[in-house]
Amino acid sequence: MPHPLCSFLSFNMTQGATTAETPIPQVQRAALLVGFKQPLELRDDFPVVQPDSLAPGECLVKLSHAGVCHSDLSVRDGAWTQNSPLPLVAGHEGVGHVVAIGKGTLNTTVKIGDRVGVRWTGNICTQCEMCRKGHDTHCLLAFAKVHGYRIHGVFQEYVVSYIDYVSIIPPGIESPAVVPAMCAGLTIYKAIKNSEAQVGQWIAIPGAGGGLGHLGVQIATAMGLRVCAIDTGEEKRKLVTSLGAEAWVDFKTSTNLVDDVKKACGGGGAAAAVISVGSPKAFEQAIGYLSMKGVLVAVGMPPKEALLPVPIVTLIAKGLKIVGSAIGGKQDMIETLDLFARGKVKCHHTIKPLSSVNEVYDDLENERVAGRVVLEI
Repeated sequence: MPHPLCSFLSFNMTQGATTAETPIPQVQRAALLVGFKQPLELRDDFPVVQPDSLAPGECLVKLSHAGVCHSDLSVRDGAWTQNSPLPLVAGHEGVGHVVAIGKGTLNTTVKIGDRVGVRWTGNICTQCEMCRKGHDTHCLLAFAKVHGYRIHGVFQEYVVSYIDYVSIIPPGIESPAVVPAMCAGLTIYKAIKNSEAQVGQWIAIPGAGGGLGHLGVQIATAMGLRVCAIDTGEEKRKLVTSLGAEAWVDFKTSTNLVDDVKKACGGGGAAAAVISVGSPKAFEQAIGYLSMKGVLVAVGMPPKEALLPVPIVTLIAKGLKIVGSAIGGKQDMIETLDLFARGKVKCHHTIKPLSSVNEVYDDLENERVAGRVVLEI
């Protein structure tokens, strides 16, 4: 008689397969990074990984939509400490359907045909101290398995991801509307949690009208926080105030941003600042307008040479905390998707074709995007 474990393993082992109605092509459309500080190269003949080539634990996702993030610009420009291997398919937040699962994959809850999200972190080891403590994004494997930075991303029709780390999308949310949850929503949600801000306290969000920021306004409001939105332009002011921001400071027209934020937050400053932009100046200003015992949460990634000059006397006297917050883990993703599914957070987005990706990059670079741009793959 076979051991019960053998039966369990046999029952939970997935064979490589595809949906019968979805044949897998040999080539596809894709937008590739082929050189730093250069436009992405659009191709119609990029190879599709075939189901029989998938390793155990891998899955093939046919993408319908992908979001464009400021981090994509940093990757394109080689702005961070570690550059990407080239050529590389760009993009790191996408939604689509699973069409194949690697042969030999064990005990997965994800099935062929499921609608899933693919995000920045492709996979984790699950065994290291960081994974055991729930700090997924600080796993060393997570650094090596980053979509659109270290491994191929989502600006293509078919992406290879990992069955244990894709996220099943709840029903009732349209794919273009939920795509930004996979990076922007997850990242700002985790950052606000890390801010330790309590109900009724002020939280400042520089970049409030952007992809992360406008979602952060809604999340913070849903948590009972009072939002001081910092950004520029009438379009973004209207957007963030319609989403719940109680105060607005335009960083381009303000002659003393620190004082203006303090006044907007009742005179004493903000209890927390979640910096969703990559401008070093935004980090420096936050030190000035944070209240006593305030928390600065660093989220936006500035260029690799950027430093944060903080007067040590100020740090001690005000009892400030400075916290780094990177993306979010599996549980954070579940909580973020729940907010989207219940209608607490809605992404202000514009849908454009994949072929317009370089124009979208240019708009992002020149601060012409309010909310998020979603590419139709």
